[in-house]
Amino acid sequence: MTEEGQVEFSVVPEATERLDRFLADQLSLSRTQAARLVADRAVDVNGKPARASRTLVRGERVAVRFPQHEPPRTLRPAAIPLVVVYEDDHLAVIDKPAGLVVHPAPGHWDDTLVNALVARGTTLAGGAEGRPGVVHRLDRDTSGLMVVAKTDLAHRRLGAAIAARRVRRTYAALAWGHLRESPAVINAPVARHPLDRKRMTVTPGGRAARTDAFVVARFDLVDLLRLELHSGRTHQIRVHLEHLGHPVVGDPTYAGGGSRRVSGAARREAEALERVTPRQALHAAGLAFRHPATGDPMEFRAEWPSDLRESLVLVGGTEVVAHPEPLSYLLFYNRDG
Repeated sequence: MTEEGQVEFSVVPEATERLDRFLADQLSLSRTQAARLVADRAVDVNGKPARASRTLVRGERVAVRFPQHEPPRTLRPAAIPLVVVYEDDHLAVIDKPAGLVVHPAPGHWDDTLVNALVARGTTLAGGAEGRPGVVHRLDRDTSGLMVVAKTDLAHRRLGAAIAARRVRRTYAALAWGHLRESPAVINAPVARHPLDRKRMTVTPGGRAARTDAFVVARFDLVDLLRLELHSGRTHQIRVHLEHLGHPVVGDPTYAGGGSRRVSGAARREAEALERVTPRQALHAAGLAFRHPATGDPMEFRAEWPSDLRESLVLVGGTEVVAHPEPLSYLLFYNRDG
């Protein structure tokens, strides 16, 4: 973070992409909004104004100057229950339930996390138009921890921390089959699928993406994984695990064969697991960062969600979920493993 109203990024070694695409990803903007910042001469590369089409290379510095005042936004409040894990004058940490979209978008204009925060009177600041306070996102059917910003300063500094990989985002997932090694480092570029625009895929022309997968517990049919994100591409974990041949249990989009890969007597058990898993078995279980105003270290945990409890019972037995904190019981948060 530099002067008030400006944020700087260093292009990481594996990034070679257009400036507008880089900004859209780092700042959670649309390509149009990113291009508008460039057209307004609010973006410098290595201290000089640049065009949106410029291809960035490693080591370059990108500086973005934000307007001091943003146009007012009208968001309809929605009385949706939320679990607020932590809140102060600068930010709030939410344990998002599955099925809840993060910010307004076509098809979900007034039933999102942002609308729910407006309803409870939470001040939101920073971010793209229509999604104030949003620093990072979770898929609609992924549950777990998110941080939202209540001030412009918090939004800029949290956004910069994510871009610099200083925010630790830890996910728990049930994945089909067994990883051959732990950790498994999945370093594979991700892009929009050329034939199905609702899907992402691993492709050489995609954007750099890395996920580290650790086996926490190995059951007969699946592994319980701890996943650490080094980048935040759309559907990244789901795409990477499918690419690895171990898709997330219950994922309707990136199933990769799912239970159909299981043969013999275990096939019936695999089909039963699919029946009791209501959505992708993916949960944002850990979040750690430094407070954007004070610099104090902050760490939060969200235990295995109740709607996936039956899935964990089926693969791990009742003794696992009988513990009030099954992830802690399984040493999920032990980063030495």
